[in-house]
Amino acid sequence: MPAIKINSNILILHFTVLIWGFTGVLGELISISAIPLVWYRVLIAVIFLFIYFKIKRISIKVTRNQLVQYMGVGLIVGLHWILFFHAIKVSTVSVTLVTLSSVTLFTAVLEPIINKKKIALSDVIVGLIIILGIYLIFKFEFKYFWGIVFGLSCAFCASIFSIFNARMVKKAEPALITFYEMLGGFLGISLLLFVQDGFGPQLILNNQDIGYLFLLGGLCTAVAYVLGVAVMKELSAFTVALTTNLEPVYGIILALLIFGQQEAMSTGFYLGAIIVLGAVFVYPYMKNKINL
Repeated sequence: MPAIKINSNILILHFTVLIWGFTGVLGELISISAIPLVWYRVLIAVIFLFIYFKIKRISIKVTRNQLVQYMGVGLIVGLHWILFFHAIKVSTVSVTLVTLSSVTLFTAVLEPIINKKKIALSDVIVGLIIILGIYLIFKFEFKYFWGIVFGLSCAFCASIFSIFNARMVKKAEPALITFYEMLGGFLGISLLLFVQDGFGPQLILNNQDIGYLFLLGGLCTAVAYVLGVAVMKELSAFTVALTTNLEPVYGIILALLIFGQQEAMSTGFYLGAIIVLGAVFVYPYMKNKINL
């Protein structure tokens, strides 16, 4: 019986990671630009999570300090998603997902600095390998220069909010943190749209966009998060880290299946991608098994 339970949790985790990988495809399919796209995403996520809390009868009360912290990190999350979807708009899903994998590199450098810890040898080794892979991608796909730059910036933001989330999740319910982060992102992007006079034509959706946005905000954000948190409590950190690293792999495969030749890259790109993704996969093993 226990073996069946673990296997089902792993299956659910893979399904969740597959859904996360699908977000890049949805970003390409949705016709509106990155800022209104993310505005709709966080709005839908907030609504879905609020309904989830009501159904589960979970209190959403937090202290004033917690509210400021969660919503502040939510601004970084919102910026991360804007950069992510903008990178897709100016390049391809594949380029964006591979450059996003450099979050491991940024975390390896930033986490010791923020938490005042010594940088591990494994972090240095993996970081250098990832830099090599990104260099090859720049060299062979220079036409997507801005997509790579925005993808790397997106990874930098992802690293920042992941480090802060790791701190906050020790003191509060993860779903509650996410709710207020989504709310903070929504308010921040709303202010940005107001300043840009963006509450107008750029928010107009066609029927196709509406369907894709509900998939993005509901399934790929709120539902996937709840599923992910549930199984992560049952699986080891090593299993979760290794499986989560499949997100760009799933995303690239889905993009190739859906967009075909549009997502086809040079041999140099795939060599760089293999180096980056290989380093990302090796990283959890080095941290948990070799303990460098």
